[in-house]
Amino acid sequence: MTIKNIYKLYLQHPRVITDSRKIVPGCIFIALKGENFNGNKFAEDAINKGAVCAIIDEEEFTVPNRTILVEDTLQTLQKLAHLHRKTLGLPILGITGSNGKTTTKELLAAVLSQKFNLSFTKGNLNNHIGVPLTLLEMNSNTEFGIVEMGANHPGDIADLCKISDPDYGIVTNIGKAHLKGFGSFEGVKKTKGELYDYLKKKKGTVFFNKDNSILTELSLKIENKVSYGETDADFTGEVLNSPPFVHLKANFPRGVLYLNTNLTGSYNFENILAAACIGNFFKVDPIKIQHALKEYQPSNQRSQLINKGDVKIIMDAYNANPTSMKASIKSFLNGFSNTDTYLILGDMLELGEYSQSEHAAVLQEIRNHPVKNVFLTGAEFRKVAKALPFKTFENVESLCTYLHNHPVLDGAVLIKGSRGIQLEKTLDCF
Repeated sequence: MTIKNIYKLYLQHPRVITDSRKIVPGCIFIALKGENFNGNKFAEDAINKGAVCAIIDEEEFTVPNRTILVEDTLQTLQKLAHLHRKTLGLPILGITGSNGKTTTKELLAAVLSQKFNLSFTKGNLNNHIGVPLTLLEMNSNTEFGIVEMGANHPGDIADLCKISDPDYGIVTNIGKAHLKGFGSFEGVKKTKGELYDYLKKKKGTVFFNKDNSILTELSLKIENKVSYGETDADFTGEVLNSPPFVHLKANFPRGVLYLNTNLTGSYNFENILAAACIGNFFKVDPIKIQHALKEYQPSNQRSQLINKGDVKIIMDAYNANPTSMKASIKSFLNGFSNTDTYLILGDMLELGEYSQSEHAAVLQEIRNHPVKNVFLTGAEFRKVAKALPFKTFENVESLCTYLHNHPVLDGAVLIKGSRGIQLEKTLDCF
């Protein structure tokens, strides 16, 4: 069956599911394969649960009249999503970056939904499977789409651009993330720049932070671009000193507006400014932009303020890399300089050969500040902290045991680490 015929079937049953445990009646099940699973084995089960059909790529799992055999189910999913995106013809903004892309996406969604019937990436569905599924959630009522793009290897962003065909794009920043997969910082820079490369060829529009020298350099050859930053940019703003939350003053064409948010960490200034800039570009009413940013509540362990009695916790443990770790520490210690501070940090994963030097650099950053209460969790931090006056723990369980026996009763706590360390478990210790 051709992709066009599959698309006709999709239009009759516009719900695609790739997890047989989440089947809903009337959906289309696409059987994907990975290192530890084979969706083909669950085709019959998906049909029994109510899927109208299952798309498979292994003939032995055929169910007469209920399965569609293709050469590669992942490619079929991606081609189907691309065809759907081209058929809808709506404007799509692609977003990527080493840090802040999910927060910026959420802020953008809050702002642009003030004007458009919006569809955007939910959760962390930003890879070669998640992006097609995001596109297939869009329909004829959708007026604007936001597609988040993640990357672990060179070429990932280019591939996702081919699927989603964005008209607009933003790279939040370029930092030292996933160095093991990219090979080097230059590999990160090149891969994130693939969004710019695609938009340059398409003559699309790029939004970029002019205060970031790397992004400014990458945007030099882009014809259509809009800059944001503190000074000398198309859209400007400045951060206001109001810890723990980030507030800013933004310069709109008709005057200045104060933008108050519920986000913590001064590093979020550029994410908030980007959302305001893009909202302004698409002619969202500035007062509605202000309202959307004020009402947005961070979640999912990203820049959250959690109060536990007299303890203020900055929960930022969804992920971590050297760039975001240093920014979080600096912002936290500057923002809570008048109270007792505690750093609970977990290993930064996927750094490969750079792991030891980057973890050591984080500890050097900490030593530049007068902070005594530092708790480090994970093998990588333990390797480089042996001669330092910091407490180290093999895993989060041993850290929790310590915190239960030595409770923190007041002050401010930053919790930051890679998702795999599971530092969210420490919340029960306060």
